[in-house]
Amino acid sequence: MPDAPLIHGTDPASFAHAVLAERHPALIRKVLDATPYGPEQRHALTTLLHDATEGPLAPPDDDPWWDTWDVRRHAGRSWFDLPFLVAESCFYRRLLHAVGFFGPGPWQGVDPFRPFKLAELDTPEAAAELTAADALAERPPHERLPALLHGSLWGNRADLGFRIQTAESAADSRLLADDSEELLSLLSRCGTLCLVADNAGRELIPDLLLVDDLLTRGRVERVLLHLKPYPYFVSDATTADALDAVRHLVTAKSAAGPRLWSALADGRLVLRAHPFTCAPLPYADMPDDLREEFASADLTLFKGDLNYRRLVGDRLWPPTTSFASVTAYFPGPVAALRTLKSDVIVGLDASTEAALVAAEGQRWRTGGAHAVIQVNAGTN
Repeated sequence: MPDAPLIHGTDPASFAHAVLAERHPALIRKVLDATPYGPEQRHALTTLLHDATEGPLAPPDDDPWWDTWDVRRHAGRSWFDLPFLVAESCFYRRLLHAVGFFGPGPWQGVDPFRPFKLAELDTPEAAAELTAADALAERPPHERLPALLHGSLWGNRADLGFRIQTAESAADSRLLADDSEELLSLLSRCGTLCLVADNAGRELIPDLLLVDDLLTRGRVERVLLHLKPYPYFVSDATTADALDAVRHLVTAKSAAGPRLWSALADGRLVLRAHPFTCAPLPYADMPDDLREEFASADLTLFKGDLNYRRLVGDRLWPPTTSFASVTAYFPGPVAALRTLKSDVIVGLDASTEAALVAAEGQRWRTGGAHAVIQVNAGTN
């Protein structure tokens, strides 16, 4: 099928431009405020603050990431002229380089986003979600599992996260495409599930609660939880974040905590951190070893907006483009749980798109108020 145009930040009215021109500088200021970095790191961050909005892309000479993923060829171009996914990935790589994350030195391995991630776990809202989640344990499967699935979908939207899904809420207009029945069917007969995680903190907790239920009830034999090998896109979950979340569940005396701890110890829950999860490329370009792992799984479930962009391609597809067509390259059954926080979207019917445009213009694509559950069960 023909390619749709890649998303760029060249249009000043576009969502991508706003991220590059406003969100990234604001994040640098937030990082500067959150951690008492020394003069060297603060100077490097201030330089990045200027370069990311006014200067050309300037990769560090001593960072092989830019060559591994063939990004150095973009050097000298405006950040706004780059494909949006490339520009965002380069920004986060430069930020980590600026704070000394890759070392050597005392700041090596220090996550600049960890204060924000941990703060999410220690809130009354997070405690209330765990109470609601534990209360689901006695519900019958036809109520409990859809509720946990929707909790994972909506992340830290506490009002939606763990409510029992009635017929009315399942037909909520905020869910623009709903293949949940097919997804639940696949999850009921799944040997190995690959779960490609999205955010840490309060958004990872419902993912882990879903994993716990699938393993405890015997629906899934093994879960491979794919995390980022280092901090990425502010809140993307790393191995350290996953362990923080499990420890939080144990400390909070959630019934899921000890079970997840045991699942990690006995190999039913396995952590993965492939370098490609931090690549500025779509999953259509995944390396052979990652393709083989996904091919060996009974189902791969992609969580969140960034993973969705990489799964279908960060392009301005017509929204009516079928999800199956743009994921036909994938080596096995694949599903996506995603709230809409960027422009790319596929798999909608024409009437849904028309109603959204009439009501909201194009804001429906990026505001996080709408979501999709999409499945391509075909094997390739």
